[in-house]
Amino acid sequence: MSEKTKVWGAPGRTLRSVQISSLGTYVPSRVLTNDELERMVDTSNEWILQRTGIRERHIAADDEATSDLAIKAAASAISGAGLTPEEIGFVVVGTTTPDMFFPSTACLVQDGIGAKRAWGFDLGAACSGFTYAVTTAAHIVASGAQDHALAIGADVMSRIVDYKDRTTCVIFGDGAGAVVVSAAQNPELRVIDFTHEIDGSGGPALRMPAGGSRRPASQETVDDRLHYVHQDGAAVFKFAVRNTGQICRRLLERNGLTAGDLDLFVSHQANRRIIMAAADQLGLPEDKVVINIERFGNTTGATIPLALADALASNRLKKGDLVLLASVGAGFTVGAMLLRWAY
Repeated sequence: MSEKTKVWGAPGRTLRSVQISSLGTYVPSRVLTNDELERMVDTSNEWILQRTGIRERHIAADDEATSDLAIKAAASAISGAGLTPEEIGFVVVGTTTPDMFFPSTACLVQDGIGAKRAWGFDLGAACSGFTYAVTTAAHIVASGAQDHALAIGADVMSRIVDYKDRTTCVIFGDGAGAVVVSAAQNPELRVIDFTHEIDGSGGPALRMPAGGSRRPASQETVDDRLHYVHQDGAAVFKFAVRNTGQICRRLLERNGLTAGDLDLFVSHQANRRIIMAAADQLGLPEDKVVINIERFGNTTGATIPLALADALASNRLKKGDLVLLASVGAGFTVGAMLLRWAY
């Protein structure tokens, strides 16, 4: 059991410190390049690179669903933490593309990895799914209810992207990432704080209009292509740039820190221009910013763990580093998390 400490701006509440103990990721083997997209829709490699910073993205095989990707990432994370599946007590999956409405993807993952003692659920926060999932898992562990939890961000966006719409089909890819959240071994190397918010007035700017209870599937909704991502790109871009910077500054100020104290900034990989605009607002140099959207595109819930994995592999992320995670997603959802990397 770790030392207890007051955390997360919760006056009067004493919770035990928690850490990210391991990270696992998975992307499908198939790669879809900009050159291939040029032959599918009216676009070009130059246009895609200039607008988004993306060169290629991974696409799930026909027999791969979100749970399949999540299971592989979760198994890697559990192994990396030196645990067995039976030691996982809680599973939360942040996803926009569940295998089906029910059962939850968390149930499928729990069964797939053999976490026989775990409970859990799916969480819908779109591109903020990973930060929201980690926060949820951290609270479960901090409360003492469980000692080890899995937080997963996983999406197969290729199933809900309209490959006749050049404004959206170039953006998204498929992937999964998972972390094990555990009681902290060193209370200094922990999840320090978080802040999240939503703004439902932005819902129409990024959505899948049909398939739910308001507009259930029908011949009309299929013919009108309403089961795909619909986006007002300008509105999303403006909101993301403004709110990423604002929520990050608020979190840093609340903890008596400045951007200069950070070792690494890992933002949701939606668009290179959005990431760099937010970094510029914070006064962060590019060498403290992780960007890997060029190779993966926007994998929604998986972008932050994929970026963390790249930072680890390149030795840009090390034990003790002060890391700021940030995300903006459909809803709109906004999230930021501050932590000291524990391994």
